[in-house]
Amino acid sequence: MSTSQQPDPRDRPARLTVGVVGAGRVGPALAASLQLAGHRPVAASGVSDTSRRRAELMLPGVPLVPPAEVLQRADLVLLTVPDDSLPGLVAGLAETGAVRPGQLLVHTSGRYGANVLDPALRAGALPLALHPAMTFTGTPVDVQRLAGCSFGVTAPEQLRLAAEALVIEMGGEPEWIAEEMRPLYHAALALGANHLVTLVAQSMELLREAGVGGPDRMLGPLLGAALDNALRSGDAALTGPVARGDAGTVAAHVTELRRHAPQTVAGYLAMARATADRALAHGLLKPELAEDLLDVLAGGADLPENGEDR
Repeated sequence: MSTSQQPDPRDRPARLTVGVVGAGRVGPALAASLQLAGHRPVAASGVSDTSRRRAELMLPGVPLVPPAEVLQRADLVLLTVPDDSLPGLVAGLAETGAVRPGQLLVHTSGRYGANVLDPALRAGALPLALHPAMTFTGTPVDVQRLAGCSFGVTAPEQLRLAAEALVIEMGGEPEWIAEEMRPLYHAALALGANHLVTLVAQSMELLREAGVGGPDRMLGPLLGAALDNALRSGDAALTGPVARGDAGTVAAHVTELRRHAPQTVAGYLAMARATADRALAHGLLKPELAEDLLDVLAGGADLPENGEDR
């Protein structure tokens, strides 16, 4: 499109009034980012006291109103509710006539693509799925973190440019995800980000149990380096006793975890098995060392220390 042409709202949104349905951690941050790009937040909805305080912090002066009134006031509506609530919300808004023809309706669910907005599409809305691949705190720092953040984008082909333009205006990087691939895309993000939090929290607890006074300081440089290596090199970055085939060390780990933190054993074994499989497949774990290791991971008897007879 030539820069001399008047932008078509279907491929380059003009300045829009913005509404938020669901003032959780995500919606206010995205609305604040759009405000920085020149759009105008005009309404938000939130039920809990926490949501109301968050909206006041992130979107000062924006009134809190019922969801139907948010749609009445806004050209662009962000539906930022939990995944399981989204289909019912969309159906209810469409059935009650709250959706207006030509209105941009954006949801931020990773699980769903644009099809979940079909009831609104039939009412004339323009459906977009824009999922930021980021964790949110519900504070102004989230707006800064959106700079360079990837967004999983799904929309009808004729709205693709509009969806990508909105992401760019929020400081993000659009990544096109096919409708049928949304659940796999979301599972990949959950596997990495959500489980990482659990692993780090468990690791800090175990370090405290071992007498470490600053587990966060100890883990910070180590995990930062491990993440950087993994992103750069993939499986070639695998290291540690499982990748080396140190069955005795792994057996000692399992013994100590059973003694001090039995709730962590299942997760340790599951991740160690997955690590062993990947190390074997990529030639990092020697097959002759894998037998004893896999015996430990299968729940076999504890092995002697390396160098001792069995």
